[in-house]
Amino acid sequence: MDITQLIDLFLHLDRHLADVTRDYGAWVYALLFAIIFVETGLVVMPFLPGDSLLFVAGTVAAVGGLDLGVLIVLLICAAVLGDAVNYSVGRFFGPKVFAWEQSRFFNRAAFDRTHQFYERYGAITIIVARFLPFVRTFAPFVAGIAQMSYPRFALFNVVGGVLWVSILSALGFLFGNTSWVKANFALVTLAMIIIPGLPAVFEVLRHIWRARRARGADGS
Repeated sequence: MDITQLIDLFLHLDRHLADVTRDYGAWVYALLFAIIFVETGLVVMPFLPGDSLLFVAGTVAAVGGLDLGVLIVLLICAAVLGDAVNYSVGRFFGPKVFAWEQSRFFNRAAFDRTHQFYERYGAITIIVARFLPFVRTFAPFVAGIAQMSYPRFALFNVVGGVLWVSILSALGFLFGNTSWVKANFALVTLAMIIIPGLPAVFEVLRHIWRARRARGADGS
């Protein structure tokens, strides 16, 4: 296997998982762990498969290629550890950001608002972000920069990790091998990206609407 094939495998394991499981057996658990950890733990790797990989892993488990229990426990650990590392990196850079106080690239008021937001809404943000591609990679990093208290972050990191891995793996286990899902997997993947984000979109639109109402009331 040359380097190009290896990169393609790493970036698109969701497409090749059944073949990899057949060829490499138990080693696939280590590969799955690595991809989930890297996707959640390194802020520069948000493009790795996450949702679709969990779904396909559950699908493979349903036909006996993987053990569902081992899979879920292992990938929950990968997801929780990844977010914890991502948070720690963000928190490490937080004090360095304070040193930019006089820089035109740093707005202390905006930073303080971000910190307040994460202390107030950080719990739901960390959990919901798990189901949003790209957002889940950046949310723990921003939480760290915003100096969200670690015990609060850790609690909802675990809750979010458990829900994300368990739900998507279970959905793949239950429905991934149905003829309709196999025939429409691209559509299913798109739905896994769009549907979890709808509540967040609704919340943003509600916030904009309420802000406009408040401005209108002040103008009157």
